[in-house]
Amino acid sequence: MDHDELTDLQRKDTSDADLQYENADFYEHHHWVVDRGQTPIRIDRFLTERISGVSRSKVQAAADAGCILVNANKVKSNYKVKPLDDISVVLPHPKIELTIIPQNIPLDIAYEDDDLMVINKKAGMVVHPGCGNYAGTMLNALTYYLMDLPLFQSGEMRPGIVHRIDKDTSGLIVAAKTEHAQNHLARQFFEHTIERKYIALIWGSPDSDSGVITGHIGRNPKDRQQMCVVEDGSHGKHAVTHYRVVERFGYVTLVECRLETGRTHQIRAHFKHIGHPLFNDGRYGGDQILRGTTFARYRQFVDNCFQILPRQALHARSLGFEHPSTGERLYFESEMPHDIQEVIQKWREYGRQT
Repeated sequence: MDHDELTDLQRKDTSDADLQYENADFYEHHHWVVDRGQTPIRIDRFLTERISGVSRSKVQAAADAGCILVNANKVKSNYKVKPLDDISVVLPHPKIELTIIPQNIPLDIAYEDDDLMVINKKAGMVVHPGCGNYAGTMLNALTYYLMDLPLFQSGEMRPGIVHRIDKDTSGLIVAAKTEHAQNHLARQFFEHTIERKYIALIWGSPDSDSGVITGHIGRNPKDRQQMCVVEDGSHGKHAVTHYRVVERFGYVTLVECRLETGRTHQIRAHFKHIGHPLFNDGRYGGDQILRGTTFARYRQFVDNCFQILPRQALHARSLGFEHPSTGERLYFESEMPHDIQEVIQKWREYGRQT
């Protein structure tokens, strides 16, 4: 069989939990062009023979959620594969053998029904277990909260999770409660139909009130704990961030960001690339005084802001998607957390005094 298999989600060895995966959305994509000599065969059998670790039932669930395309058309699991068919498959996550320990950890639930939950994640909580973070994560909490549901009894890594936000980023994240919902949401993330907006405080003042940052994002070869913009065609992946200025404070600016793609550290790496790192983002240089004077009073003011907000100033404010069962378009918003609000107010007051 002459086929081209592409996997958009690959596990990486790293000591940093935020950088285990090249893609911030938990799905895997496979693609084949079928050999000319292929005899007719059901597509669920065709795929289980070619995708490592996937069961026929999971392939059938993916088909039911519209995640299997042949020649750009959705097909059911009984479709007969033909020579030269162009097959594209999106699965919610690859199987990883790691037992998830249920933990009774409080969750701030913004919405819940039989299919899914929307959670307002606090800064400091890791979404999924990883190197050095095998307990206390959002997935440990979900596994406890939903332990009676079939999806959360499998013992697999990341049940219900189809995307993530960084440990020290606050805001909204959706989790599936059924296999159908997980497949459906994974397809929406892959097709970029999920609407995600973030609020960020960045160093400096962009020239324009709105703009688009486009640049392939890959691992920084000089620092494996960073992502960076790399030349097209290299090891990076296409990434697009739209932004608009919400409020300017002279030395820092509040911006709203809309993600067109969902790469690891996308907003942080993109704004670093254009010379405006996120305020107090230690990994990308934002924990230094990058704009302003050298006067002691100003340095003390910035240090006080860093103490109030001991993390990158980034909040996942809104999330919109199609409900997996009803087809209704859902939209959720999360109020900015107190630490970001307090720092913004301090910059307003500082601007009035100078």
